Amino acid sequence: MNSHQGFIADVVNGLKASEVGFAVALILLGSIVEGFGYGLSLGTRWPYTRNIAVLMVRGDPEAAHRLVATLVGLVALALVILSPSITTISGLSLIVVTALFGMGTLYVLAGRAPAFVHGTHGLLAYGVFLVYLTGLVYPGLDFWSYLRAVGALHALLLAVFLGGMTTGQRGFGTPIDPFVKPQKASQWTIAAHVSAALLLVATLGWMMPAYPVAFYLAVTQVAVGFLLFHAVNLKPRDPGVMVVFHQSMVLLMSLAIVLQWR
Repeated sequence: MNSHQGFIADVVNGLKASEVGFAVALILLGSIVEGFGYGLSLGTRWPYTRNIAVLMVRGDPEAAHRLVATLVGLVALALVILSPSITTISGLSLIVVTALFGMGTLYVLAGRAPAFVHGTHGLLAYGVFLVYLTGLVYPGLDFWSYLRAVGALHALLLAVFLGGMTTGQRGFGTPIDPFVKPQKASQWTIAAHVSAALLLVATLGWMMPAYPVAFYLAVTQVAVGFLLFHAVNLKPRDPGVMVVFHQSMVLLMSLAIVLQWR
């Protein structure tokens, strides 16, 4: 709001900054929903229930997640009206598709849809975060050209997708179980997720010193991931705050990559 490029331009910048914050809040609320066992607290009814606002006030993070998603959509629509561009139109389109896949995640948790729906939902949610973040940090830059050019984000988003697949594959309240050689689908999926995490570390290490903060976060995240694996097996229905911490690290890595890109 201090740019003084004109009233409309200032409002657009403020709304883009708001969208970045709302997207972060939405992803973290999703991790709270998963971590504390609220995934099916509203059943498979979508997007709203009759008393959803009351449930949010009473502390249901799934209700809060859906209402914040609505706010994200409304702000995105305002941005398209005020400043139609490839960034704002792409952002709104991603939000709509993310919401539809969000409905699908309920059926994944209920055992009635494949795990890739859950993985795709997570991938799209990060797409929303990144499209507004890059639009704010690099105004005028074509997001899709930027995404194609930044290999570090490719490795990160692959890990995000497979992390969502891992959650979807194990289902609601089901442990993965310790293993040496994968025996069931959820174990094969987490093996792929760990491989993607190691690929991310290798990619960022190969690119050093381009992304030092993201590299050290990625190394730490591998250890955090193993702690989360044990938390999921100890308390499969509600593994707790480790899910939120794990997701926070991914957000910080995404932020570090975008801000340090030159």
